[in-house]
Amino acid sequence: MATYQTDEEQVEAIKRWWKENGKSVIGGIALGLAVVGGGKGWMEYSRVQAENNSNLYESFSQAARTDNLEAAAQRADQLMADAGKSAYAAFAALEMAKLQYQAGDKEKARQRLQWVVDNAAEPAVKQLAQLRLANLLLDMDKPDEAAALAQSVSQGEFAAEFNALKGDIALAKGDKEAARQAWQKALDEGATDVTGLRMKLTSVGG
Repeated sequence: MATYQTDEEQVEAIKRWWKENGKSVIGGIALGLAVVGGGKGWMEYSRVQAENNSNLYESFSQAARTDNLEAAAQRADQLMADAGKSAYAAFAALEMAKLQYQAGDKEKARQRLQWVVDNAAEPAVKQLAQLRLANLLLDMDKPDEAAALAQSVSQGEFAAEFNALKGDIALAKGDKEAARQAWQKALDEGATDVTGLRMKLTSVGG
């Protein structure tokens, strides 16, 4: 699926930021709660939970890297259940969706991506999940659902990728002019897949 080729640098940047800053963010939240509530116990609980989630995510990543799909799915499920609003859970669900898509289970991939859309606390992560979900819906021959999702999103930093997707949806519906306009807009906004978009534009006379 094209999205998995074009947005990896963006999601890796998000993951690097979280790896570098996540513990300090969690620590700051825990300290603030301790100051307000005077609860050292709560601060210690938050620290332990953050460490546990980090360790579980590392375990998930190891299973994913070694193509142990069953173990990876179990760890992703645990993160999604125990650490629902955390970045660890969102990243695990995103990666698990990719693995399940590659394994041919598009419906499970769809469920994972929908979970991230419904639960991600970070706007950029939610938008990434929406982009991937809309691409997946198009891949599943559901252009109307893909179009509805793409139109509903406040695009943010993924504006170019959403416009590229809108072009794909328009072409799937037989509207070459709308596809041409959307792809050109994606190029103008700095889409990453420049070569692919130019080829698409050529195919519709752009």
